[in-house]
Parts: sequence; C-alpha cells; structure tokens
Amino acid sequence: MASSPATNCPPFEFSAKYYHEDGGGCFRQASFFEGKAVLNQGVGYSVILGFGAFFAVFTSFLVWLEKRYVGSRHTSEWFNTAGRNVKTGLIASVIVSQWTWAATILQSSNVAWEYGISGPFWYASGATIQVLLFGVMAIEIKRKAPHAHTVCEIVKARWGTAAHIVFLTFCFMTNIIVTAMLLLGGSAVVNALTGVNIYAASFLIPLGVIVYTLAGGLKATFLASYIHSVIVHVVLVIFVYLVYVASNELGSPSTVYQRLLEVSSKARSCQDPISHVGQSCGPVNGNYKGSYVTMLSSGGLVFGIINIVGNFGTVFVDNGYWVSAIAARPSSTHKGYLLGGLVWFAVPFSLATSLGLGALALDLPITATEASHGLVPPATAIALMGKGGSVLLLTMLFMAVTSAGSSELIAVSSLCTYDIYRTYINPDASGKQILKVSRIVVLVFGCLMGILAVILNKAGVSLGWMYLAMGVFIGSAVLPIAFMLLWRKANATGAVLGTVTGCLLGIITWLTVTKVEYGRVNLDTTGRNAPMLAGNLVSILVGGGVHAGCSYIWPQDYDWETTKQITVVEKEKSELSADEFKEEKLIRAKRWIVKWGVGFTLVIAVLWPILTLPAGQFNTGYFTFWAVIAIAWGTIGSAVIIILPLVESWETIQNVLLGMSTNDRLVEKIEELNFKLQTIISAMPEAERIYLLEKEKAKKKEASEIEVQIK
Repeated sequence: MASSPATNCPPFEFSAKYYHEDGGGCFRQASFFEGKAVLNQGVGYSVILGFGAFFAVFTSFLVWLEKRYVGSRHTSEWFNTAGRNVKTGLIASVIVSQWTWAATILQSSNVAWEYGISGPFWYASGATIQVLLFGVMAIEIKRKAPHAHTVCEIVKARWGTAAHIVFLTFCFMTNIIVTAMLLLGGSAVVNALTGVNIYAASFLIPLGVIVYTLAGGLKATFLASYIHSVIVHVVLVIFVYLVYVASNELGSPSTVYQRLLEVSSKARSCQDPISHVGQSCGPVNGNYKGSYVTMLSSGGLVFGIINIVGNFGTVFVDNGYWVSAIAARPSSTHKGYLLGGLVWFAVPFSLATSLGLGALALDLPITATEASHGLVPPATAIALMGKGGSVLLLTMLFMAVTSAGSSELIAVSSLCTYDIYRTYINPDASGKQILKVSRIVVLVFGCLMGILAVILNKAGVSLGWMYLAMGVFIGSAVLPIAFMLLWRKANATGAVLGTVTGCLLGIITWLTVTKVEYGRVNLDTTGRNAPMLAGNLVSILVGGGVHAGCSYIWPQDYDWETTKQITVVEKEKSELSADEFKEEKLIRAKRWIVKWGVGFTLVIAVLWPILTLPAGQFNTGYFTFWAVIAIAWGTIGSAVIIILPLVESWETIQNVLLGMSTNDRLVEKIEELNFKLQTIISAMPEAERIYLLEKEKAKKKEASEIEVQIK
C-alpha cells in the first residue's frame, strides 16, 4: 500500500496513494491488502487467546458470584434454561448479540460496497423483521409449552416421532450453517489483518467460548453476550462518528456524498487493471443512473428478498432463539424481542452505511474476492485509522463471532440432550446425567466447529456464498414451524412433506437456474443473485404451501394438551408469581407484540423503501438526512442496550455487593434452607399446604398488629 502518488489519475487526493504511474500510464494497486497482513501475528494471537481467556475467566466468575450470593442452583434446568427468569434488557442484549454474526459486520458492508445505500438498508430490514415477528412465537411458547426446553420437544409432543426427526435434522443443519458463517468470516479477517493461519484461527476462536459455556451454561452465555454487545456497540459508535464527523479524509455526510457521486461517474477503460477491482470502478449495473445514492436498485432489491427468506430460516429454525425465548420471564419475552430487533437494526444499517460506503467514498482498491470474504470494513478502518482501526475492527469481530458461537453451542447441546438423549436413549435420565451430557456435547461440538471451518475453507466456500445459500437449505422449515404454535389445524403429514419437498425443490431450482443462466454449475455461478433468489423463494413457498394444503385437507384440530404436558427434569425455585402465566395476561402480551411487531415490519420493509423511491438519486440534503438517521439509530440503540440491563439488574448487583461484604456463608445457608423448605411444602397435599400458608399469614398479621400496638 506504499505506492507513489500519481498526479493525473485519482479523482481526489486521498486515493492517490493507491495509484502509480508506469511508462506514462496510470495503474492502480492490484488489491487493498495485496496478500500482506497489516498487523503482526502476535497481535492476532493476543486478541484470540487473550480475549478468549479473559471472557472464560470473567464470565465464569460472574456465574460463581450469582451462585454464591443470589442463590442460583447449577442444575441441568438452570444450565439449559437460565431459570426461565431473564428480564427484558438482558433478553434484548442477548438477541442483539446472537444475531450479530461475522456476516452482520462483514457482509453488510460488502453489499454497501456492491449496491450503495440500498445494501445496508436491505441487510438490516431484511434480517430485523424475523426477530420482531418471532416475539409472537416466544409468547406462544409460554402459553402452549411452558416447560419445553427446545423447539423439537414441542414438535415431538404435537406431531410425533417422524416429524421430530425431520425437524431435528433441519435444526442441526441451521446450527451448522450459522456456525460455518461465524468461523468463515472470523478466520478470514483474522488471517487478512494479522497473518494468523486461517486454520489455526478456526480452532482457536471457539476455545474461550467452550470454557465459559461449560462452566455456566446458558446464563454464562447471556452474561458474556451482554459484555460482547457493549464492546460491539462502543466500536460501532466510534466508526460511525469517524466516517461522518471526525475523520480528515471524509468527516461529513456532504463529503461522503460528493465522493460517492464522483466514484459512480468515473468512466474507466475495461483494458485498465482497475476494471478488475470491483463495482467501485464506475456506475452500478441495475441502479438508477448507476448511482450509489439511490434506493432504486434491482440488485439491492433482489438481495433484500434473498436476505428476508434466508434469515427467516436462521431465526425460526435456529433452536438458539427458542432457547432464549424459553429463558425469558413471560412478562419480558415480547418486549425483549421487539427491543432486540430494533436495536440490532443499527448494527448492519449504521455500520455498513459508514464503513461500506466509506470504502466507496475513499475509492479503495478492494477486489471482488476480498469483498466476498468480508474485508470491506477492515479496509475502511485501516484507511481511516491505520493499525488502530484494524485492532478495533478485529476486536469487534471477535466479540460477534464468540457471542453468537456460544448461542450455537447451547442450541446444539440442548437438542442433543433433550431431543436425542432424554427422548430416545434414557427417558428417565436424572438431572446430573442431563447436565453431564450437556457439557459433553458443548465440548464435542466446540471442537467440531473448527473442523467444519477448515473443510469449508479448503473447499473455497466464502462467507458471502454461505450467507445467500442458507435459505435454500433451511427455508422450507420456516412456515411449518410457525404453524406448529399458531395454527391448530396444522398436521404432521403436511409438516414433514412440506419441509422435505420444499428443501429438495429449492435445491433443484437453484442448480437448474444456475445451469440455464450461466451454462456451468460451480461456486461462482451458484452464488449469483438469480439462482439464489429462485432457490430461496421455492424453498420457503413450497414448504409452507404443501403444509397448508395438507392441513386444509386433513386438519388436525389440536388442543395443545400434549405440549403442556412436557415436563422438567428438576424442580427449580422461581421468583415468578403465578400471575406471570395467567392466560389473559399472555393474550394481552401477544396482542401487543402482534401490533408492534407487524407494525414495525411494515414500516421498515414496505413503507420506508416506498417513500424513498420518488427521490430517485438522493440529493445532498436527502443523503445527509439518511446519514443522520444512521448516526442517531446507532447511538440511541447502543445507549439503550448498554444501560437497560444494568438498570434492571441493579437489585441483583446490590445483593452481590452486599453478600461480598457480609457473612456470605450464612446467606448461602439461609438460601439453602429456604429452598429445602419450599420443596417440602410443595410436596405436601394441597389441603395441608393451604393450611400452613394460612397459618403463616395469620402469624405475620398478629406480629404486625403487636408492632403497631407497641408503637
């Protein structure tokens, strides 16, 4: 990147360092990274191993504090459900964290670099609406399967063994795809920035995650996810303000706007080496006037549709989201998912509107291969901040990969434990046996994650290809899973038939369109928009259509009794009152999330893009307004997701601090005795239990009356 400046080539001064003159001609640097690492390997290993060790120790310490001073019992139920008592702020933070993949940070900026402003918008809106709508499913779990541990347990209770095996397969497939994307993106960026061996990075990144997940289960992943979210959002705000406020090279929306116009209007010879660098060499095919500052983009719209379909699969068919819903307290579930979705919107939208468009505005010589591997954001960060920018981006990426990876570990662990071990191997398993199996699966799958990433890297599969293809493979299961909790007529035959045929027809359509359009089938041609769009749509529509048709012909007329009979392995003491599970209260929560979830979905996926169409190519004022929305959404969302969990957990934090400064052994003994007493009382016949409770109330009343008389 040390090319001598050329005087007559670049449209503005900053990009001169990426050009050189040779024999009177103007030539551009062949690629941004040129196969060289910006940082040394020591920095890469320090980030991977240092942060991994820190989070392993710190998160395990937080879990120990909660156990010692708050009274949490580390049973199998607690390991897999976190006590089913997580509040709104932490649930929202977890949703943001587990939905912030490597692809969220990397692929969103890639589509900004490829399509302009429509890319970040369609990435954000196309992957937010699923979380908003999943809030409805989260409430339905509380109503219809309050003791479930996984989504497949509900499938088994309603539709039987055949459907259970099919959906278990699709859930595992989803976890594998998501894990692959996490490690593909993470290892590629670590390798590009630091030179750390890409295969070594694939194995080392999950190490710390395995340790704290083994120690503390789901609650540990929740606590780690909060800390990860804080770091991700702090770095997000830094980058957003750097591009639009603080940097010398850009520093304002108007400057970014002018640079984007210059880049899209450049006419360059296709004989010039620069023509092989990527979209930034001139007008964008399919965009209005070839501009980067327009929502009238056919490529952006096609990507948006693919994005919507694929991400329905990775939310509704990912057991991790069901586990988070199960862990939430009923009064917090719907609010947590709505808030989490709205805050998450800022991550791809604000970040890619900054780093993705920043790469274009700076006219960086990023190649199509570099972009497909997710290297647009690090290129912009390095161009604006030097090595400091690469360290920040590397830290942000590590947080995203590890937090989402921990969610996948628990998702797979709970499926193996409850849907394979407890269902088919040992139905009478004790809590200790369940806990042992859960931890074994976490360890085994954590090791397999690295092997999977190595295989995909060897095969040449990129992050961008995997992201677009996921809907073809798992999209067919989306509507059947939704129907399972929302429609009493939905039957097992339709669910199995729709899911399997939808997947097969989606794959056949995808490969057929590729062959017809491009004459050959390989990783390059199958990753293009037309085949991906066809395959994604066929998969989700056939899956839902077949299931709906079968259910109308042979309706089940289900009453939810068998799903309500799913049992827990160990009784847990609970702070939840019976009022939390009242049907009328849950119905009100469902109406609330339907109103706001569907409302926001219509706003961000339909109304917002329609309102931008009359603008055509944005003018300076319109683009400035767009940038201000990105800045404000990123800043406010970050503040909410950092502060709210602390406010809601302030009482617990005080209890821990108080316990640390008092006789903690005494507190522990009192908690243990209280739990034993509650267990004894709950095991009594109802008449005796009522008698004891009434007697206790009478004693308390008598004591208060005596106290009043004394006063």
